[in-house]
Amino acid sequence: MTDNNKGPLKKLALALAAVGPGLFLIGYNIGTGSVTTMAKAGAKYGMGLFWALALSALFTYVLMVAYGQLTLVSGQTALRNFRNHFRIGKGLAIYVIIALVAGELMAVMGVMGIVTDLLGEGWRLLFGTEGSPFLITFVLTIGLFTLLWFGRYKEFEKLLIVFVILMGVSFIVVFLMVKPEVGVIVKGLVPSVPDEDGALQLVAAMAGTTCSAAVFIVRSTVVAEKGWTINHLSTEKRDSLVSAGMMLFLSAIIMAVAAGTLHVMGLELTNTVEMISLFEPLGGKVAAAILILGIAGAGLSTVFPIILIAPWLICDYAGKERNVQSPMFRILGGVGLLFGFGLLFLDERPPAMMVFSQAFQALILPAVAIPAFLLINSEKIMGKNKAGLLMNIGMVAVIIFSLVTSWFAIADLF
Repeated sequence: MTDNNKGPLKKLALALAAVGPGLFLIGYNIGTGSVTTMAKAGAKYGMGLFWALALSALFTYVLMVAYGQLTLVSGQTALRNFRNHFRIGKGLAIYVIIALVAGELMAVMGVMGIVTDLLGEGWRLLFGTEGSPFLITFVLTIGLFTLLWFGRYKEFEKLLIVFVILMGVSFIVVFLMVKPEVGVIVKGLVPSVPDEDGALQLVAAMAGTTCSAAVFIVRSTVVAEKGWTINHLSTEKRDSLVSAGMMLFLSAIIMAVAAGTLHVMGLELTNTVEMISLFEPLGGKVAAAILILGIAGAGLSTVFPIILIAPWLICDYAGKERNVQSPMFRILGGVGLLFGFGLLFLDERPPAMMVFSQAFQALILPAVAIPAFLLINSEKIMGKNKAGLLMNIGMVAVIIFSLVTSWFAIADLF
């Protein structure tokens, strides 16, 4: 390889390294939950709820910057800051851990249910017979637990990344074929909520899957492990912008594709297999296979971060080193995988469970946004780097948004 060839490659490697945590969080956040929630919103209301996605992405950026800056200045992760700087810090940290784990366990049920349904449909397309949901879930669970036990997920993740990229490219292709009108997308930026059962919960789910409390807690840890200091503040802000921007871009494309296909066809995405209709413009089994592999890959790639969040947060709270091959990680990860069988015994469709689990995430957001606001305004902790006027305006807006979407999450239950 010549020096001329090395230059661009080195620049690309440096650019990717500079946005490491952002890329990690894109992979963590854009999974089956985002695909299902955005597709369901686009199928039922077209681009009418695009405003909720845009606000969620904007506030995701604000909270990412806040938690990143807090971690850079204090040198401590989010849960450690909760414990050390609030009188009720221990209780708050424990509540956040329990709430996040509960939400992620519901997400495991939804993710595995969707992946199982899609693989079952793929089996039907290939062999003409119905695949057994229990057998598919069992094989996936054994395979995932084996990878967890031997710590071989990194190799498995490389294959899943190919599927996820394939899915992303495919959505972009269909988006270009559908060609949604710019005016319709702009009109969707005007806040309005349809007066229908389930609409409020769907808005909360869109907020929960994008502006997820888990993302900010995890981001704090990832930034700390990156070894960044206050000298990397501009890098941290750029990284947050890349992450939030890509979340908005990919989620908007998924919503627009659903609006241009399912919404036009009168389908509301009550069944996982209806997602295959997203790719009807491409036609045939090849289009179905692309969607099945892509969404299944996105789902399986998010299962590991979900099932490992419990031991990860426990280690963060206790100040212990994370070792994925330790007994705690293996046991808690294995228990998390067992929740993947949940929808086989519940009378609930995977898309509905996925939306519910994402709406539940919205309920946790105030417990993450309010402490962040208080901490970044503490002169004792932040010194000269405490929040300025613009950051405080953004944080107050985030808190209001979190309270409103929390109400949305529970309003439909009554």
